[in-house]
Amino acid sequence: MASLVVIDNSTKTIVEPWFIPFDIFILSCNVLSVTIAILLLIRIISDKTCRTVPMLLVGNSCFSTLVFGIAMILVISLTLEKDLKQIQYYDTLCIFAGYFSHVTCAAQNYSFLLQAIYRYFLIVHPFRFVWHSCRMQILFICIAWVFVFVFPMLYLFTGQIVYNVNNQVCELHHKLSFTVIYMGLCLFGIPISAINIIYSILVRYVKKMNANITPNNTLVRARRELKMIRRTVILISIVCTVCFPFQLFLVMSFFNREPKYNFRIAYIFGELSKLCVIITLFLFTDQLKASVRKIIPKPTYTIGTTTL
Repeated sequence: MASLVVIDNSTKTIVEPWFIPFDIFILSCNVLSVTIAILLLIRIISDKTCRTVPMLLVGNSCFSTLVFGIAMILVISLTLEKDLKQIQYYDTLCIFAGYFSHVTCAAQNYSFLLQAIYRYFLIVHPFRFVWHSCRMQILFICIAWVFVFVFPMLYLFTGQIVYNVNNQVCELHHKLSFTVIYMGLCLFGIPISAINIIYSILVRYVKKMNANITPNNTLVRARRELKMIRRTVILISIVCTVCFPFQLFLVMSFFNREPKYNFRIAYIFGELSKLCVIITLFLFTDQLKASVRKIIPKPTYTIGTTTL
């Protein structure tokens, strides 16, 4: 246990030597993720060719990654300040930062679910244009954002987001309880499961189209949309793979076996996943890549002439 000394209204503590370097590394990853997300959003807004429904959903994913990064910058900045001063205390800002990090993390995951739902309607119901419309997708986006702001209130206003002294963060206390299971389902379980279910349904649907007599252009379009939703599955798989330590520590907490610095370790992998996701999202969005290429100056080559 770290030695504690009471100073004024806070408590002075001796921190581990690796705390501050890890805090700085996590902050750097977040700043880089936020910077990339801002640049992509600027390009999506400024380029008229990007003003399409699919790019609206991609822009929502970029925006959710942006605010998620800002939320984590706030969380880690508070942690870094306490580590530098070697004190421990919590206030309303700490509680808000913990709540906001849950909101924005969920927003990122549900933004990928919205992309999967859109592809589902394009493949299965190609002529129900109302489901493909920009207004309908904006409505879905608004519903998703309202949901991610509302669901953490169950444990926000019941005082279950608590100050974790060892990790210098305000988080939901991980233990075997309804609240923790509810958080895991809303944060990861529902969006990830729904995306995989939609992908499985569409794979079977496209195989059935391939077996039946289907117009070639319809089949090609369905395969193209299936390719896009496969990329969404890859994105969410990156989140699950890189964030595996967080999920493992969550399960271990049910048996009181989680490491002492579980959130510090989990945050490292979480921020790496956010950085990987925003880069992969750019690489997987062909229209966005084409838009970025247009502003990159092409090299000019001068061919010299030889006089005989």
